[in-house]
Amino acid sequence: MISPVLGFSKKSKEEKIEWLISNYLNNDTAAKDTLIRYWNEDAKLQKLHDDFIENTLTNYYLPLGVAPNFLINDTLYAIPMVIEESSVVAAASNAAKFWLERGGFKAEIISTEKNGQVHVNFFGNEEDMTQFFDAVKPKLIGSIAAIQKNMKERGGGLKDIRLIISTDQLPGYYQLHCTFETLDAMGANFINSCLERIAKCFETEATNHSTFKATQQFPEVALSILSNYVPECLVRVEVRCPVADLNQNEIEGKTFAEKFTRAIQIAEIEPRRAVTHNKGIMNGIDAVILATGNDFRAVEAGVHAYASKDGRYTSLTHATVENDEFRFWMEIPLALGTVGGLTALHPLVKLVFRVLQRPNAQELMQLVAVAGLAQNFAAIRSLVTTGIQKGHMKMHLMNILNQLEATSEEKEKTVHHFQEHTVTHSAVVDFVADLRV
Repeated sequence: MISPVLGFSKKSKEEKIEWLISNYLNNDTAAKDTLIRYWNEDAKLQKLHDDFIENTLTNYYLPLGVAPNFLINDTLYAIPMVIEESSVVAAASNAAKFWLERGGFKAEIISTEKNGQVHVNFFGNEEDMTQFFDAVKPKLIGSIAAIQKNMKERGGGLKDIRLIISTDQLPGYYQLHCTFETLDAMGANFINSCLERIAKCFETEATNHSTFKATQQFPEVALSILSNYVPECLVRVEVRCPVADLNQNEIEGKTFAEKFTRAIQIAEIEPRRAVTHNKGIMNGIDAVILATGNDFRAVEAGVHAYASKDGRYTSLTHATVENDEFRFWMEIPLALGTVGGLTALHPLVKLVFRVLQRPNAQELMQLVAVAGLAQNFAAIRSLVTTGIQKGHMKMHLMNILNQLEATSEEKEKTVHHFQEHTVTHSAVVDFVADLRV
């Protein structure tokens, strides 16, 4: 029987591995070797990785690839992507090449406001809370002067504090809704530090407020935290071209445009399709966010909330044909940073930013959104023409061959064979088995 372990975080990495192997992996020396094999030979670099999280055992590698030929606002980019799904980089690259010859992608920042809330419980008179907030607001702003001094000098900082009354949804629930400009920082630590100071000032002032003393009904801060829902931090990206320029293979542009826009319309009205549709967008977005050391979980949560902002989950992308012009576009919220966190620590992240020509936060928003739009274009293009599996399974072919531990000669023969045949797992297994007879 396995017993709880005390003081695990204080053990050395070697001791943690020994404990894991003996308690969960039947003293399997091969498992231990696997963990150690992924350590970096550069001890200094390994120590850097060890310190990213607690209880580090080893490194978990994902491929870092690049999708070239992205023409964005008339500048050519190669976009680095970190992802395990075999077809993502290929699809992004194909979409980039397709639009390179049709004017490229256009991107613009709509707004960059981020936000956080001090959530407050108060079961007294609503008017007392409103009057108190109006009186104390200047002190709340002043309470964070030291925290935001450097940010304000760079042109950012707190923009406003508003009292939001939500007692009709939850008895006694109010919030101090705070908006911020954090420039090139994602801003989570800055915003949370500001919110906690504002909350402390709010409670201190409330304790000494005469009206609350008289009624013995005092506001109480429930929690203070930034929001990853940033609908005021928006970027718009699009592509457009004459319908005739969409001609490809045996499909004329008009037919392709009709099929494509119809597929988007389905995703706009059917949530079950929209979820998978938007997941494809996030294939591109997450891959770039990971490559740049940003927080893909925060972006995922915010983007999917935005897809539901009108009360129903729907497509993030849209397409129209008007006056014989095809237009495909998307507006999404993205709170990203180019300074702080892993952007200043991880050697590969630093390299990625060099490849991206050292973008600021707004430029990174545009690049990331374009990757998502390109990914969606490639997916819909496949769905309404050859079908999604043809290209996906050809990319997946190498994964199957590696599972079968195929030799270089077997891989070469198998790849050649399936250039003209449908790739399925069973077909590949049978073909390799025949080679080995």
